[in-house]
Amino acid sequence: MSSNEAGHRFQYRPLYSTSTEPLLSYITEPALRQHTCDTELAANECNLRLNGTQTKALEHRGRHLSYQRGKRNTNPGTSLIKIEGVDDTKAANFYLGKKIAYVYRAQKEVRGSKIRVIWGKVTRPHGNSGVVRAQFRKNLPPKTFGASVRIMLYPSSI
Repeated sequence: MSSNEAGHRFQYRPLYSTSTEPLLSYITEPALRQHTCDTELAANECNLRLNGTQTKALEHRGRHLSYQRGKRNTNPGTSLIKIEGVDDTKAANFYLGKKIAYVYRAQKEVRGSKIRVIWGKVTRPHGNSGVVRAQFRKNLPPKTFGASVRIMLYPSSI
């Protein structure tokens, strides 16, 4: 069933381009040489080749759905995040306390880079369908509704 048939307000878009650019090029070491990821695989099955050894990806993909809200009032301090491949509360509990990064490109260059990040963390599950609540250091702007976020697999509680 596609997202339009389910009646969702947004469509899933590919989170990463199909170019040869490495997936985590700006947050990993420059030794990252080759990205070997099939676009149909989930992010947790995506392999990166770092210094000639296979390692698992350090992030999962998600979407910023909306702010936490009631019938009339919104609460911009808490964002709702849908994590790909997570469809129930039990699976969502794994992500509690994990860091989230909203990565965007700004027009002005600061400290040699136009890429900026707003960091946050998963605070609790929201509902029974795998959506989680997250709080960011600065509230995400409304233009990010439907945009991709990266859920880092640290800090680990295992």
